Amino acid sequence: MQILGIDPGIGRMGWGIVAKNGQKISPVGFGCFETSKNSPPEERLAEIYAFLKSLLSREKVDTLAIEDLFFNTNTKTAFLVGQARGVVLLLAAQESVPVHVYTPLQVKVAVAGYGRADKRQVGEMVKVLLSLESIPRPDDTADALAIAITHAFTAPVLSGR
Repeated sequence: MQILGIDPGIGRMGWGIVAKNGQKISPVGFGCFETSKNSPPEERLAEIYAFLKSLLSREKVDTLAIEDLFFNTNTKTAFLVGQARGVVLLLAAQESVPVHVYTPLQVKVAVAGYGRADKRQVGEMVKVLLSLESIPRPDDTADALAIAITHAFTAPVLSGR
């Protein structure tokens, strides 16, 4: 099973694909897609859509895992991230890719074993779990991989296996 993890954002969207084969989880590809802050939101959303559509056409993805939104201060940022997240969900529906949503707390517990783990701890565990030479950068990339790993750990429970 190949899982695409997405850390949604309009300026930077982290993405990571992991393959789960039995108990083994391995990285397939990962990165961070960035849009220009000087472009209007509709163009940035169109760029995100085009990038993800291209990614899904190149890679065989069985499911998509995305982080649930959590914002406590900046509502303008929350709306923009929500719009980017909506583009991801729309494309998943158009491509018939099942979607699974995880809260930041669920991701931290699944990957680091601690709900208050910081970005460094999550990144370090992603590195260890995927046998990478270094922590994926920027943090959005490590977060996307952590979301994909969370689903890899959770999928057997969801399917009853």
